[in-house]
Amino acid sequence: MDDQALSRLGRYIPYLTGDHKLVRIHKGYSNDEKYRVSHPDGRRYLLRMFDLKHWNSKKSEFNVLQKMEKYNVKCSRPVDFGAVEPLDKGYMLLSYIEGEDAEEHIGALSEQAQYAIGKEAGEELLRMHQYTAPAEVPGWFERKYKKHRQYIEQYQACGYKLREAPRIGSFIDDYIHLMKQRPNLFQHDDFHVGNLIIKDEKLAGIIDFNRYDWGDPIHEFLKTGLFSSEVSVPFAIGQIVGYHKGSQPDELFWKLYSLYLAMSIFSSIVWILRVKPEELDQMLEKLHRVIEDHHGFEEVKPGWYA
Repeated sequence: MDDQALSRLGRYIPYLTGDHKLVRIHKGYSNDEKYRVSHPDGRRYLLRMFDLKHWNSKKSEFNVLQKMEKYNVKCSRPVDFGAVEPLDKGYMLLSYIEGEDAEEHIGALSEQAQYAIGKEAGEELLRMHQYTAPAEVPGWFERKYKKHRQYIEQYQACGYKLREAPRIGSFIDDYIHLMKQRPNLFQHDDFHVGNLIIKDEKLAGIIDFNRYDWGDPIHEFLKTGLFSSEVSVPFAIGQIVGYHKGSQPDELFWKLYSLYLAMSIFSSIVWILRVKPEELDQMLEKLHRVIEDHHGFEEVKPGWYA
């Protein structure tokens, strides 16, 4: 939106009346326009503007945040939701989480602090997974298997061929049956250090619920292997231990974890070529690191987990 449109928002959004300052936030892949709202009295909000055609999905996201509030999850609190029809926009107003991007700042902390933040993150993730999928949501295996087959077809047609693909494909075929009868629970679906805020060496909150889904809670951990472990191994280990209430995960966890990571190899290539083809090389670096972590998927437990 241009400055003139922004100046008129106070007519339609009660929380934007009076003096306030809007600062555009450019980070992330979301199509939402995001702004930090600051009032002279110290109140701060996160404003997300979206096209009205996305009203239903955004309303569902707002409802999810209301549910997270009931579970006392450390995340933005839902404040207001509505439409600015003259601009053909909807809006979502959330509480603003003060702190720093964990992806950018956690590496400067001690390994002990990184591990402790990871444990907090795992505990928060466990709270999220109390939320059971609505009855009308189809089972996990049915949805995930169908999506995987579609990604495989798109990968085969994309023009890029990964040398390790046959071995990874065989690994998936050997373990894919484990997805049957898995629980159908809430998934943040983008849970990694890039979507966490830290402050004073503690976890301040989790952001960006716009990709939420339903399914096996272990699927959340593929982003731990793909992204978080690259930034902070102590955090990644702490997240897994925290999620398991201080205990070590069992063999089934590692089998499913590595299965979902293996499946993500193909979907990640398809996704990056569709969304950010200029970042293919960076994505391939991550994928090859994951492949090496699992010794070409001959091991289900990654090498970094000690």
